[in-house]
Amino acid sequence: MNQKIQFVLVRPSHPGNIGAVARAIATMGFDQLALVDPSEHPHPESRARSSAALDILLNASVHNDLEDAIGDSGYVIGTTARNRRISVPVSPIRDFVDEIVSISDKQKISIVFGPETSGLSNEEIDRCNHLVYIPTGEKYSSLNLAMAVQVVAYEIKMSLSPDDKIIAERNLASGQEMELFYEHLKEVLLETGFLNPRNPKQLMRRLRALFNRAELDENEVNIMRGILTSYQKPKE
Repeated sequence: MNQKIQFVLVRPSHPGNIGAVARAIATMGFDQLALVDPSEHPHPESRARSSAALDILLNASVHNDLEDAIGDSGYVIGTTARNRRISVPVSPIRDFVDEIVSISDKQKISIVFGPETSGLSNEEIDRCNHLVYIPTGEKYSSLNLAMAVQVVAYEIKMSLSPDDKIIAERNLASGQEMELFYEHLKEVLLETGFLNPRNPKQLMRRLRALFNRAELDENEVNIMRGILTSYQKPKE
């Protein structure tokens, strides 16, 4: 579990949301949860919503005010869902997530979420070094508290653990393999009459550009050449 990033809920009004947040951060590998003046805690509904993250819920620190909750944090990030005329810099979470990870290597970070209905007050935002927001549709920009925490935690996790991204290992076709493929392609297109034998270069140039953009791997080139072979006339 990551100990350097703390998620702070300010005056959460619904106990179920607190439990759902505990579960959300647990699934992303975090366990530091702080509550500022929660309406009810602990509560049977928050326990039920926390599922397997009950330990995070029960170990959450409880504070009377935000200043106390972020007292040991070297950097504080607030979250917002609306435009504000303030001097604190604001970024989409995805644009700022690498900076969050970089800062967390050196010091503890608190990411602060405001009450469900009103968000953080201007006074609370004054205590933040930076604000982040989650881009949403224009007609409805409000996310449930636990959903917002889940998105932010996910973005941080993916930046912390790039190896978790699903990237298939691909051995791209070599230049020689691609040239053999292009020669084979040209041969078949001439045989089928698709390519004008008097001026084949123009179309072949476009086809080269198309397949170069596709960045074919070795297996894909073999598949394409197999398809081409199936179209060729039997040699006498």
